[in-house]
Amino acid sequence: MITLHGFAASNYYNLVKHVLLHKEIPFQENLVYPSSDELLAVSPVGKVPAITMPDGFDLSESSVICDFIEESYPYTPLYPSDAKERATIRQIMKIAELYFELPSRRLIPFTFSGTPVPKPIAIEVRQVLERGIIALNSLSQFSPWIAGEQFTMADIYVYYVNTIVSSFAVKQLEWDIMAQISGMTEWNKTMRDSDIAKQVDVGRLTNMPEFMQYVQAQIKAVHTK
Repeated sequence: MITLHGFAASNYYNLVKHVLLHKEIPFQENLVYPSSDELLAVSPVGKVPAITMPDGFDLSESSVICDFIEESYPYTPLYPSDAKERATIRQIMKIAELYFELPSRRLIPFTFSGTPVPKPIAIEVRQVLERGIIALNSLSQFSPWIAGEQFTMADIYVYYVNTIVSSFAVKQLEWDIMAQISGMTEWNKTMRDSDIAKQVDVGRLTNMPEFMQYVQAQIKAVHTK
């Protein structure tokens, strides 16, 4: 059985978990936090998530894990058969990561510390997000899924990217970012209301108090050095 290493407050952990549940692949969860010795044993840079296959093969980096799962368990495919369509799916995923998720992550420390975001950082983050909005408006179809009629890896990937955007960028910048992309708000609600997303969210809510204790301990450790 596959072991999924990480913690359920992580959007990338939940992304991989959603893929496993969608494909109905048996797996077990191993609660572990970043940079611990246990995680470093399966993830070279101590990042969440990581997986261990039944034969002992370890793998990290969420996008790599998702592609590996797709290739190893090709039933219930999450990529189209056409090469150009597959490339478009990956393009959407990469843009969402670089121009939505990563800039939004810059705001996380200010949220956790309760300090205001410096204006220059807020401006820089907004500029990057605006590039993502333009690109996703160009590439997304939402008819009904993000790339067209087929539910794909991009739907799962962008949905969990959006959890970071809505949790940090939307609140810190006081800006309804998803509303700037035609069809995304309705699509995001459809994703959120799915049985798998609800199941994943139960795990997230259960883990959140312990994760926040971990975060506060990390902040305290930095301030006491």
